[in-house]
Amino acid sequence: MPEILIGSVVLCLLLSPQLLAGFLAKRTGRNFWFWFLISFLIPVISLIILIFLEDKNPRTESYALADHVDKG
Repeated sequence: MPEILIGSVVLCLLLSPQLLAGFLAKRTGRNFWFWFLISFLIPVISLIILIFLEDKNPRTESYALADHVDKG
């Protein structure tokens, strides 16, 4: 029984860079699975690349204010 627990913890620790890269990619508008797989080949480098890549999600700079909000 302790072997299963230790194996699960080790598996989670080994997959943490890949999951982090996947979620970071998804947050910046990129493909989760592509970066998840790339992170198996180059785990630390892929995270560094994702941090410095530009966000692909569209930013809405202008938005409508509620009627009761003063624009001043």
